[in-house]
Amino acid sequence: MAGKSIGILTGGGDVPGLNAVIKNVVYRATSDGHEVTGIRLGWKGLTDLNFDDPDSVKRYVLPLNRENTRRIDRTGGTFLHTSRTNPSKMKKVPDFLNPADFPTAQTTKSGVTGTTYDMTARVLSNLDKLGIDSLVAIGGDDTLSYAAVLDTKGFKVIGIPKTMDNDVRNTEYCIGFSTAISRAMDAIARQRTTVGSHERVGIFRVFGRDAGYTALYTAYVTSLRCAIPEYSFDLEKMINLIMTDKKNNPSNYSLVVMSEGATWKGYEVKEYGEPDAFGHRKKFSIAEAFSDELTARSKVETVVSDLTYDLRSGAPDFLDSLVATTFGTMAYDAISSGKHGLMASISGGKFAMVGIPDPKLGPRKVEIETMYNAERYRPSYVNKEGLPVFLTHL
Repeated sequence: MAGKSIGILTGGGDVPGLNAVIKNVVYRATSDGHEVTGIRLGWKGLTDLNFDDPDSVKRYVLPLNRENTRRIDRTGGTFLHTSRTNPSKMKKVPDFLNPADFPTAQTTKSGVTGTTYDMTARVLSNLDKLGIDSLVAIGGDDTLSYAAVLDTKGFKVIGIPKTMDNDVRNTEYCIGFSTAISRAMDAIARQRTTVGSHERVGIFRVFGRDAGYTALYTAYVTSLRCAIPEYSFDLEKMINLIMTDKKNNPSNYSLVVMSEGATWKGYEVKEYGEPDAFGHRKKFSIAEAFSDELTARSKVETVVSDLTYDLRSGAPDFLDSLVATTFGTMAYDAISSGKHGLMASISGGKFAMVGIPDPKLGPRKVEIETMYNAERYRPSYVNKEGLPVFLTHL
């Protein structure tokens, strides 16, 4: 590997732990005499980089070393910054490029149809000009789906899964998940005092567009009922359960946690805004909609709290620091061994290198039969002996 150059980028939403990955790749690589180049703003850095413009190079390219990464693991966010960019389906070509030079397609997502441009050739060209031999891509399903595309084009990529939703396939754990649950626990514990003081119903909304792991595990450790995208609940039944909880509570309050993508039977998910680079539109709050229904039926006041962005802020907790540090080391070990097309993961409760997930499969979902009690709208707490921490069956 003498003289090799490694690139690294972060894409999609930020989560605590990203900087620990970056630092450990840099420390391992530079100790062995290799260069590491940070690509700023995720895949956008490789589509919008203009070598004829010094300001563009400064904006999107950051050489990494021990000095400028020494302290980055002490904080959250991403030192390299991030964006939601899909180079294979760009809505607009950068102004300094000719759109006619790139293949086009008509794509429809969330009811919106438009022309997109495939800038993969541009990405590969910029990687070549930067002299990068292997790339570490840190992200969720969307970021890793494009990493898989690059791998099919013959470029060496190693993936690292991160998302507070914990829904990337081929791994039981994604960086950011533990801190998100810890943040949710803290927020709910603090807000119990206000909800209880006013004898109201507290409704907490957390991230989880397609998978309900964040709501499920938050409910697991706080003993709450929860609503997740994988199971449309019965509205009347949920309200009755929550009101029964309130009545049986000596402080006369109750709490429930809901994924952003949760629905009840007959409820149509409402979206707004333009689709992002991967076709996702923002969802109107299910928590607010549920609050309206509960108040109309029970005449009880609610406190609706949107915890979404708060869960991904701040420094990582112990588990995310541990996993991020290890994933960074695993990524470098794979590159130094000449491997590519792989992703750091936890499988069967053990660290493992696995294939980058097939983008066509979509996100990993909660298994209702084993993880969710659909009668009580609670997590399943039974039959855990002998199982890895984040699995309910082998």
